[in-house]
Amino acid sequence: MLTFLGFAMIATFLVLIMMKKMSPIAALVLIPALFCVFAGKGAHLGDYVIEGVGKLAPTAAMLMFAIVYFGLMIDVGLFDPIVRGILRFCKADPMRVVVGTAVLAAIISLDGDGSTTFMITVSAMYPLYKRLGLSLVVMTGVAATANGVMNTLPWGGPTARAATALKLDAADIFVPMIPALAVGLLFVFALAYVLGLRERRRVGVLALPGQKAPEDTEDVEGVREDLVGAAATGSTAETVSAGPVVSSAATRPAGAPASASPSTAAPGAGSGHGPDSEDGFQGLDPDRPTLRPRLYWFNAGLTVALLTAMIMEWLPIPVLFLLGAALALTVNFPHMPDQKARIAAHADNVLNVAGMVFAAAVFTGVLTGTGMVKDMADWLVGAIPEGMGPHMALVTGLLSLPLTYFMSNDGFYFGVLPVLAEAGAAHGVSPLEIARASLVGQALHMSSPLVPAVYVLVGMAKVEFGDHTRFAVKWAALTSLVVLAAGMLFGII
Repeated sequence: MLTFLGFAMIATFLVLIMMKKMSPIAALVLIPALFCVFAGKGAHLGDYVIEGVGKLAPTAAMLMFAIVYFGLMIDVGLFDPIVRGILRFCKADPMRVVVGTAVLAAIISLDGDGSTTFMITVSAMYPLYKRLGLSLVVMTGVAATANGVMNTLPWGGPTARAATALKLDAADIFVPMIPALAVGLLFVFALAYVLGLRERRRVGVLALPGQKAPEDTEDVEGVREDLVGAAATGSTAETVSAGPVVSSAATRPAGAPASASPSTAAPGAGSGHGPDSEDGFQGLDPDRPTLRPRLYWFNAGLTVALLTAMIMEWLPIPVLFLLGAALALTVNFPHMPDQKARIAAHADNVLNVAGMVFAAAVFTGVLTGTGMVKDMADWLVGAIPEGMGPHMALVTGLLSLPLTYFMSNDGFYFGVLPVLAEAGAAHGVSPLEIARASLVGQALHMSSPLVPAVYVLVGMAKVEFGDHTRFAVKWAALTSLVVLAAGMLFGII
């Protein structure tokens, strides 16, 4: 009964979200509350919610202060050199923009924090997507998938959880997986290339009014500057020169429109010519007053020290971000009005993400407290045919896709993985192979509704979570399968 209710609750949540019948925060609260009553445990709902909130409170605190800290670092220009390099590569070519999104997300993901990756990636790339009229779900899907592959770094979380749950060394799990993960990352770049070509066919290679449309994509530095500058100031294309954004005839298929109509554009597609001020987004203006070039090396050193402390686990991550945010705010903005302005500038993201985390606590609290998640996991493990015992690494890899999507990483790695490892050991399968196989589902996991960082991504990109889910899940699942296939081909799994 609980198994059926658990799957029904998850299915109901996803259907209502993707059909846009409920907002994510309302669905995360009301649907599990209703199913808790159906399970006959409505009297314990309060206990489940409080327990779920208690478990996720450190995550909420970490995200709150991480958003403030990295928001400040974006404000003061710490990441501008990286962004300029990516934008220099992207220029005004949709294909390069999408590939640049994947590359930027992969580079920033080295810090092991998804919310940071998404904040920096969206801040850098959103203005280009809006100016060029590209689909914003392409940006969110590519960024989430690239981050999911990189999330397997030992300090990213899943590898450490697998090592702890099975009492293994994290290096023994991760290092042999590097070739398979590299193949997965290359697949993400290839996917970005294909999606970028599709966007190029849809909108062409664009130039702003008053400029010569580039016949190739090698001489569009001025276009890049205007794109970023216009997005950052919220000005429209008409402020550069009269008329709409135009597309190069040399690069647009014959008869193709300069930009897709609302009826044909992909969900989340930018307007291509509407003002960015419509949704209040401010891009990375190279002349913004919050820049602190004289403090660049202080901020760089502080960030390196913070990331080092995270990796070395000198203090709990929420405490590190709390201290880092307070220090960065005080040094970069010593005057009280400036500090208040910076906190207010990032308050929307903080509130949205923190609210979503605590709403997700209701969902996970009910799943765990009622026993639904345990019964679901036991049912899935019990459904494995006896003849698949010698292939438990493959089974684990396949199960990691749905289980890490519908469950938290803690629930999967501490609740399900030991059971899978025990079943594999009975057939002579090494726990190391089981642990490595359990990592392949992370590309899909990063688009799960139970991952708080994904709400940073869709919130900053102004994309509906349902649109992101419909677009990203199929590509993320395919990426995970590529990693699994590469791991088996190389004899790692």
